[in-house]
Amino acid sequence: MNQPSFFQRYLPHILAILGLLVLSTIYFSPVLSGKTLALMDVQQASASTQEIREIAKQTGVKPLWTNALFSGMPAYMIDFDYPHIYIYKAITAVQNLLPPFASIVFIMMVSAYVLLVVLGCNPWLSAMGAAAYGLGTFSIISLEAGHVSKLLALGYGAGVIAGVILCLRGRYWVGAAVTGLFLSMEFGANHIQITYYLFLTIGLLVLIEGIALVRTGKGKQLGIGLAVLAVVGVLGAGSFGKRLLVLNQFTKETIRGRSELTAKTTNPDGKSSANESKGGLDKDYAFSYSYGKAETLTLLIPNLYGGSSGGGLTTSSEFYKAMVNRGVDAGMAKQYAEQGAPAYWGDQPMVGGPAYAGAALVFLFVLSLFVLRGPTRWWLLSAAGLMIVLAWGKNLLWFNELLFDYLPYLNKFRAMTMALCLAQLFMAVGAALGIQAIIDQKLTMAQLKQPLTISLALTAGLSLLLAVLGGTFFSFQTPTDLDQLSGSFGEAARDVLNAIISDRKSLLRADAFRSFILIMLAAGLVWAFVNSKLKAGLFYPLLLAVVVFDLFSVDKRFLNSNDFISKAQATEAFTPTAADEQIMQDKSLGYRVFDQSPSFMSSNRASYFHRSIGGYNAAKLRRYQELITYAFQTNTLNILNMLNVKYVLQQPQQADPNNPQQPAGPTALTNPEALGAGWFVGTVIPAADADAEIAAMKTLSTRDSALVSQADMSKLAGLPSQMDHTGSSVQLTSYRGDKLTYTVNAAREGVVVFSEVYYRGNEDWQAFVDGKPMPHFRANYVLRAMRMPAGKHTVEFRFDPPLAHTGDTIDLICNVLLIGLIGFVVVKSARGQSNDSTPVTPADPLRSAVAESTLDERRKKR
Repeated sequence: MNQPSFFQRYLPHILAILGLLVLSTIYFSPVLSGKTLALMDVQQASASTQEIREIAKQTGVKPLWTNALFSGMPAYMIDFDYPHIYIYKAITAVQNLLPPFASIVFIMMVSAYVLLVVLGCNPWLSAMGAAAYGLGTFSIISLEAGHVSKLLALGYGAGVIAGVILCLRGRYWVGAAVTGLFLSMEFGANHIQITYYLFLTIGLLVLIEGIALVRTGKGKQLGIGLAVLAVVGVLGAGSFGKRLLVLNQFTKETIRGRSELTAKTTNPDGKSSANESKGGLDKDYAFSYSYGKAETLTLLIPNLYGGSSGGGLTTSSEFYKAMVNRGVDAGMAKQYAEQGAPAYWGDQPMVGGPAYAGAALVFLFVLSLFVLRGPTRWWLLSAAGLMIVLAWGKNLLWFNELLFDYLPYLNKFRAMTMALCLAQLFMAVGAALGIQAIIDQKLTMAQLKQPLTISLALTAGLSLLLAVLGGTFFSFQTPTDLDQLSGSFGEAARDVLNAIISDRKSLLRADAFRSFILIMLAAGLVWAFVNSKLKAGLFYPLLLAVVVFDLFSVDKRFLNSNDFISKAQATEAFTPTAADEQIMQDKSLGYRVFDQSPSFMSSNRASYFHRSIGGYNAAKLRRYQELITYAFQTNTLNILNMLNVKYVLQQPQQADPNNPQQPAGPTALTNPEALGAGWFVGTVIPAADADAEIAAMKTLSTRDSALVSQADMSKLAGLPSQMDHTGSSVQLTSYRGDKLTYTVNAAREGVVVFSEVYYRGNEDWQAFVDGKPMPHFRANYVLRAMRMPAGKHTVEFRFDPPLAHTGDTIDLICNVLLIGLIGFVVVKSARGQSNDSTPVTPADPLRSAVAESTLDERRKKR
């Protein structure tokens, strides 16, 4: 028998991948006409890195430190050069050739396709599972919010799993290359939380597959596979060694690290809180987004819990009618119903939509659990189950709190609901593998009758039950509904709430019937195929169409053409106001700006134009956050002064039609009390511990006094308790985020406080006086201070973390080795020299075609 040519062998896969590209491009087709998405998280990230880009434009080198947000933080955590990440740069260059946004979903689809091919699915079923993964509603909603790194990590994660499976099943060289390639990209995506969850599911895979291999006498294969994975795992992680090293170091200094404060400060009653984490995030904060147990049914019925927190209703809704009947303008009522109605009634603070997996897909996944054999079934079930349980967060507190307290690094993460995105992968893989198993095992209708019946009962039956009786099972309201509506509708709030409850019931009813119909369609196709009523050539595209239509149509509720805007509109958030322009006229060095708005610690808008004391980042420096949380409100002016806040952006008050002189936008107020880039203090106050420091910061006069920990007081031995600094001055003469130069005139020896954030002093930040190293220490809880000898001096601070240089070397070595490995495997495979033992079940399309042909012939003879 003639062997198929390369073209014959891979043409079906090429066509399938092109089809996935077309599908993702169709979804995001507005980008082809030059439109884009707002992507708020991306905008926030871009604003935080503006100072870095401006300095790089002027000097050709990105600074390692930025003062654009939180008064200063390591720039390498938000935007930095990684000169040796060759694999990532090459793949990203190819990705950038594809349409924006479509490329992200396409990566998810292609990676899932690779995984399914490795597991033995034919191109049609691989495409179905891949499309279902890329179009999972939670992922699409995440993209609209700008969670690009999360989606890329989800995408490349599927490829990592494919490589692990190849290694465990004896394809060592190919498995090593695939694992290394996708693992490098996984770390490049830079979403450690998703990567962490991915590793948990890989741990389950290794455990379950390992047990199966040992039981079948293949312990040697397991040992070699694990050894290969260990080596390539080091290379994959090492390809982004710089990022991982500095991230690990930085995390310890952030809100995700251990606080030095005790319950005396953090709890008003002075008692230890059960919600305090042991060296990570506060549990209330970490579990604030937790998926409800019953809410998990949105995997099957999208609008079971109302859909989105903001809108989703139409002019036919009871909510719209209630507003119009109470005199609300019809146009305003329509806009509110579509964009602001509180349709969601679950426990989460706010959602953009549900985690909908697809009704047809959920049915096929449940069916797969009855027809699959071997360890893959148990891995898919346990992995999907673990992700769902993690997403429950506080709603299964005994389990998740146990993991949070004792599973290393888990307490660094919040918003555990995102684990549902990975559950989507395992359901999509299971659904495709289930149909492949029916084909491979040549199951008859008699054999499939019981699994099909049970699967229908658990999915279609439940959907029908909720469609008919769902209104009796749930309350359809939250404890805050009435208060929220009272602010807008006053005494009519109760009637409006009743209207919303009616709409919530209707949303459930409509989607439950929808899910029932789609499940019956999918089940009907399976029945027709197994009973020879439908040939493979029709069955596959029809099943694919049902799954894609199901998810595509629900996704469009939450991300559609109306969400795309012009590129000019996307940049409007960064159009300077008159107040911004006024401040930017000041070319003096080092001053900061306070955006006096309630969200100043959760917005980077001010950071785009100014050196801001606020900002938005998921990992703020812990001590800085504690200063804002526990001392800022009671000692605002002194803290603003020590942070060298020269300008305050005062937000406009509510418009007064009788005052035409009222400013339309923010105004810039000058703070004449700002202490400048540095100043001498008259007294130093010792503090025994962090609690004493934060307590003192609530009243400290920062102009005259410096607060220093008891441990650092030895550096000030011999200085008088009262220091005369008359005639002394500090001037910042050169500014670059990671290199600051001052001219200091000290009339006599004293203590200088600098308005710069203290971070790993004398290690990463080094101080020099007249070119000679000089130790500095922390003062006022977050700032730098130094004992200054009398005379005129040039003081320089340089930020040059040694670990970053070590990381560059690791990046270079591991990227070169990985490229060599991948190149070797490609050449070896092209020459037909693959001698891997115990190959994984082949995914050759010819094998699938032969199996389907045999099944068709067998059916005809019955």
